[in-house]
Amino acid sequence: MVRSTSQPTALVAGGAGYIGSHACKALAAGGFLPVVYDTLSTGHRGLVRWGPLVEGDLLDVDTLAGAFATHRPAVALHFAACTYVGESFEDPARYYANNVVGALHLLDAARSEGNVPIVFSSTCAVYGEPGSVPITEDAALAPVNPYGRTKLAVEHALADYESAYGLRSVRLRYFNACGCDPDGEVGESHEPETHLVPRAILAAMGRLDEIAIFGDDYPTPDGTAVRDYVHVTDLADAHVAAVRHLLGGGDGGAVNLGTGRGFSVREVVDAVERVTGLPVPRRVVARRQGDPAVLVADGSRARRLLGFKAVHSDIDTIVRTAHAWLAREGPSPRPEAGAVDAIQTT
Repeated sequence: MVRSTSQPTALVAGGAGYIGSHACKALAAGGFLPVVYDTLSTGHRGLVRWGPLVEGDLLDVDTLAGAFATHRPAVALHFAACTYVGESFEDPARYYANNVVGALHLLDAARSEGNVPIVFSSTCAVYGEPGSVPITEDAALAPVNPYGRTKLAVEHALADYESAYGLRSVRLRYFNACGCDPDGEVGESHEPETHLVPRAILAAMGRLDEIAIFGDDYPTPDGTAVRDYVHVTDLADAHVAAVRHLLGGGDGGAVNLGTGRGFSVREVVDAVERVTGLPVPRRVVARRQGDPAVLVADGSRARRLLGFKAVHSDIDTIVRTAHAWLAREGPSPRPEAGAVDAIQTT
């Protein structure tokens, strides 16, 4: 690929993954050259479609420094984190090494290259069990699982680096990322798949025996956990808006990305049945450790600061685009029913 001298470069750590690849497409459409930095351990080479790939780990400081020195990015985006709540309890050392130490290496590389601004993929898991909903960015930060604690640790580091060194950043606190590119160019491909929407679709398609719903005794209208589901294309567009905000000299800070509307697990399963016309086999099991009952965003800061509007995030569009991608992907190995993570927190 020949790079235009007028085309600013964005270094995208984790750009071969689900959200990162959608962000790369949005960056390219916005006039940026996305340079993907990824180990491909969970990402996919086939999702790198809009710029070069540098195979590297954030723990490899030499390769990371070389990527910055070679490509001279105007901005860096960080998606390269371990993200499974259950796994974070089982192996917290892995989460702290990858999510915290790796992120610090990225911050140091960005600082060394003249304070390249950073857009950080954070999560609503930093709030833990919120005192009220919708959740504002000023709510108490009390994550209830190691995954959320690692993300919050990086948020603190970013704030401290900005205060001490002038390294500006926007910390985007996603609620539940879901859906797939409406054009079908990139999508969600996890092994094993643990997110509710694709697992419910896989069960409807007969590629999974059933899904398990973790808990039907939450203090919610139907007893199942409620989450704010936001289409990945809307998230990708928000990243481009955050990039433009930083490059335009805007202040850093934390920003929620959600719709302000919550859906219960049962409502999501009902939407899958409605859109696909197929039944979703399911069973109810005990609650899982570390899952709050309700997580719904107050998105007013995103609207004000980034002009963010969720235009693809109605539940039927989410299911329809995810179903289209999974149908094109063809049969995949059937994960064990017990592996389900039917309450998703991105």
